[in-house]
Amino acid sequence: MVRLLNGNARTEDGCVLSYRVQPRKGKPRLALIHSLALDATIWEQVAAELQADFEILTYDLRGHGQSERRPGPYSARLLASDLATVLDDCGWAGTIVAGCSLGGIVAQAFAAAYTARTLALGLIDTTAWYGPDAVDDWRRRAQRATEIGFAAMLPFQLGRWFSDGFREARPDLVKTISGVFMANDMACYQASCALLGSEDLRTSLQAIRVPVSVIVGEEDFATPLAMSQALHAGIPGSTLTVIPGGRHLTPVEYPKEIAWLLGKLSRQMSASAGD
Repeated sequence: MVRLLNGNARTEDGCVLSYRVQPRKGKPRLALIHSLALDATIWEQVAAELQADFEILTYDLRGHGQSERRPGPYSARLLASDLATVLDDCGWAGTIVAGCSLGGIVAQAFAAAYTARTLALGLIDTTAWYGPDAVDDWRRRAQRATEIGFAAMLPFQLGRWFSDGFREARPDLVKTISGVFMANDMACYQASCALLGSEDLRTSLQAIRVPVSVIVGEEDFATPLAMSQALHAGIPGSTLTVIPGGRHLTPVEYPKEIAWLLGKLSRQMSASAGD
């Protein structure tokens, strides 16, 4: 069994963040950031695939999971600062950073604000900008959650997150993820939606100079292929991989593929460092 080290980091504004480290002395370090309204659970299978080759950090964003349910407002810069606090608590200087959806936005903000600490980036099922209607779209999403509640939203979410075949084949994982979603705090969810509607990180993409792997599910309706193509076009030297049949939570549905791609990213990082 893999030994996990559990910890709690306290940010400058006093928010307590729950994290877990899968230690592997001497191996590359990898920080994994989860998506909206979920928690570090989404990375369990990816971490299991990579346990022999990486020291792995997973944590719950503020307002999510076991971290403090502190109300907003939130910003990508604030959540990037939270990650820096967690890294400090772990004693990590630099790391590969990979994020899914909201986590990918945090990863981009972290790379912009903490350039020296970012060794490589994995941007999974994510975007730098949700488009000109994003503020209104996400405001409506948050309002709908208030009106109908998380339980009524769940069938729609599951269809966006996972393919029909996966939902039938892995009811255990679907149940676990559903439970995390249902346990959300409404005020924190609304603050996270507002963040997603307001962020536009496109101007920072050209400055990224580390290896970057952009990954997206072929059937991702939440952050469609065009958004990943825009990321790829905006980040010099990045790679783009489309996972056939994947929807919005490829780390859960396709953990072996995501793990392989993150391993490849690490090898790119090592090769780049050796140039």
